Amino acid sequence: MKHEHLSIDIETFSDVDIGKCGLFKYVDTDAFEILLFAYSYDFGLVHVVDMTKGEIIPADVLQDLADPGVIKHAYNAAFEITCLNRAGYRTPPDQWRCTMLHGLYLGYPAGLANLGKALGLPEDKRKMAAGKALIRYFCVPCKATKKNGGRHRNRPVHDPDKWKTFKAYNAQDVVTEMADYQRLMAYPVPGWVQEDWVIDYELNRRGIQLDMDLVKGAIAIDGDYRSALIEKAIRITGLRNPNSRNQLLAWLNENTDLELEKLTKETVAESLQVASGDAEEVLRIRKNLSKSSVTKYQAMDRALCSDGRIRGVLQCYGANRTGRWAGRLVQVQNLPHDVPQAIATARHLVKSKNRRGLELMYGDVASTLSQLIRTAFIAPDDAMLCVSDFSAIEARVLSRLAGEKWRMDVFANNGDIYCASASSMFGVPVVKHGVNGHLRQKGKVAELALGYQGGPNALISMGALKMGLMEDELPDIVRRWRASNPRIQDFWYAVDGAAMSVMQNAQPVGLPHGIIFSRECNLLYGYDYLTVTLPSGRRLFYPQPYVGENQFGRPAIHYKTQMGANWVYTSTYGGKLVENITQAIARDCLALALKRLVQHGYKLLMHIHDEVVLEVPKDQLHDDEIDRINAIMCDPIPWAPGLILNADGFISPYYKKD
Repeated sequence: MKHEHLSIDIETFSDVDIGKCGLFKYVDTDAFEILLFAYSYDFGLVHVVDMTKGEIIPADVLQDLADPGVIKHAYNAAFEITCLNRAGYRTPPDQWRCTMLHGLYLGYPAGLANLGKALGLPEDKRKMAAGKALIRYFCVPCKATKKNGGRHRNRPVHDPDKWKTFKAYNAQDVVTEMADYQRLMAYPVPGWVQEDWVIDYELNRRGIQLDMDLVKGAIAIDGDYRSALIEKAIRITGLRNPNSRNQLLAWLNENTDLELEKLTKETVAESLQVASGDAEEVLRIRKNLSKSSVTKYQAMDRALCSDGRIRGVLQCYGANRTGRWAGRLVQVQNLPHDVPQAIATARHLVKSKNRRGLELMYGDVASTLSQLIRTAFIAPDDAMLCVSDFSAIEARVLSRLAGEKWRMDVFANNGDIYCASASSMFGVPVVKHGVNGHLRQKGKVAELALGYQGGPNALISMGALKMGLMEDELPDIVRRWRASNPRIQDFWYAVDGAAMSVMQNAQPVGLPHGIIFSRECNLLYGYDYLTVTLPSGRRLFYPQPYVGENQFGRPAIHYKTQMGANWVYTSTYGGKLVENITQAIARDCLALALKRLVQHGYKLLMHIHDEVVLEVPKDQLHDDEIDRINAIMCDPIPWAPGLILNADGFISPYYKKD
């Protein structure tokens, strides 16, 4: 009998902490092994193969792992794919379907237990609560004690009853995954989104090389620098531990003119404006000690695989409201933007572990180390990194959706929207790297903050005050930005009206450019969704929606989402829906560009927001290589005719901000 579906869950052992080091480092150790292999054909009876007892995976299952005619299912399928291939069982990623991706696509939370709870699975279908304790017992090293005979690992023989329960847990995970899938399958993941997931898996599997001399140098310099700061603080204060918040707060209140209720990043910054002498010096030391300038370096060091590359830094559909990617391990989506002067010199000093030289040339050691984080990602000796970045893609997408002609003219004439907005706001010409160029960043902040119905607080959260704007001028900036973008304002209200109409009448409402609001229900299980069909055909899902009062006492759409550990209701509004739609369309543009680059034979290493990083062998580099890549990035989008894209790029032996 030919089977169509094979559902799988495995339990494994490794001496590497997967949470801190990631999946690919987890399997990159001689200690890695598969303990249990649970499977089910066509959503039927679950079988468990106990590989610790010499049981082997049946021959037909091994054959089906590589059979394109059999769809393999798992929750977080990347884990099963990676572990099975590492153990010698070949199974291509494009033959798998990930139930985690499916749940995220429909707006549900990550985590098998969380998903089952959100879907309302009956108790007999839910993940067993005892799983975490069993995993700690059998899947990770244990501390050697006299009681356990000095062993570093628990095996089945050490607690047969627990092992029996663990096998039941392994089987139950397959039951839960199958129940989840059957409740989600009414709304399948589009085929091209599934292809995005495969591209993402291959990208993560390929990884990117790290400059470990820089990583080790940064960690060493930071340790030396922090020790020097603490010694200096001890000399000034006489405290045993001046890095203690409570000790330092008491010293400041007893020995200086400052009167502080608490010691936070904000109060330190405020106090530095008025402090002098020892108080100023101690506060400055506190500020520098609080900077986490090497956290990402430490994450790189932990996650480094044996071949010098780091893997698994991105998660497909990590932001499940829009479908954008999320950073993992090093969190590449929030790398520092600032660049040190004479970057090659700074890198040399760090790689040489020359803390005194770095401090002499740059002053602020912590900030300089932070600014160099990007450059820890490097190309191998025989290759170069090619980096290409969409220019202001969210602004371009929003302008097209709203039909704001003057903005589209700026893009059509290859202008700079941030300069154009700054020019409009401040009434002077603004040229990037030219006249009034310092105002461009303020225009960019306004563009990023105000396009989605934000007000003064949105400007503040985007850093307006830190850039020199005064709080009392922010309302006027909001007013002038909105006055110059009336069609964008209209679009906020059109989107809000369409969503509210669908909620009240249950009839689809279409907007220009192929955007459709709908109410969709799975009557079998009682699931209800507000959906937004995007121009690409992908949909955004807002589960279990209803209309009720928001915190301002106004009617608003509420829907369920994951907040921390809780599956709760939150509300939305026109501008927020526009943000979701705009960012989702920008994501789809990037996804298509990634696919096209792969089709042209390029090796994707990672992408950060709207920027792609490729590894190209030196003997294949053409003089116009970056122009070719930019052209592929900007090829017309079939489902977004008239969307004007632009991309800039550069070639470098290491990653940086151009």
